[in-house]
Amino acid sequence: MRTGRIARKTSETDILVEVNLDGTGRYDIETGIGFLDHMVEQFSRHSLIDVTLKVKGDLHIDQHHTTEDSAIALGQALDQALGDKAGIGRYGSAYSPMDETLARVALDISGRPYLVWKARFTQEKLGAWDTELVEHWFHSVAQAAGITLHVQLLYGQNNHHVCEAIYKGFARAMRTAVELDPRKAGAIPSTKGQLGG
Repeated sequence: MRTGRIARKTSETDILVEVNLDGTGRYDIETGIGFLDHMVEQFSRHSLIDVTLKVKGDLHIDQHHTTEDSAIALGQALDQALGDKAGIGRYGSAYSPMDETLARVALDISGRPYLVWKARFTQEKLGAWDTELVEHWFHSVAQAAGITLHVQLLYGQNNHHVCEAIYKGFARAMRTAVELDPRKAGAIPSTKGQLGG
């Protein structure tokens, strides 16, 4: 089983993350931010990666630390579960429609973290979650997991749909990228013989 477990405790957050890349999309998410919970649940369900994410954060200050630190811990757990990345598809992409919205997500589990973000929100909050933190969540996951990640909103108006389409696109792209390809016979998908570094 390709699994990862990260326990991360600072003066700002106390986090436990567990992932199983070969799961069925089961999740147990409690961040204290309802809309973030909903998005991580969508990621788990549509990537088929089992995710447990428990966070106690300093939400009395604001949502920044909880958002950032939970994304870092999730990215670290994904990286841990991927190990040397032998046999994985490595690349993934998805178009994700949701009603009037269409998002496109493409990624490379390259070991070279980078985020290109071409999306926008027209309201400050989704539920109680600050929409400016959505991009920051993806940046933090990409950095911690070593993912080159491109996110583009092609069009859309409803902010809930925009956010959900992006998360579902990310999930579908990750599902493709982390799956084992039997034709690769366990080889690391790089002519360098390693990914990253």
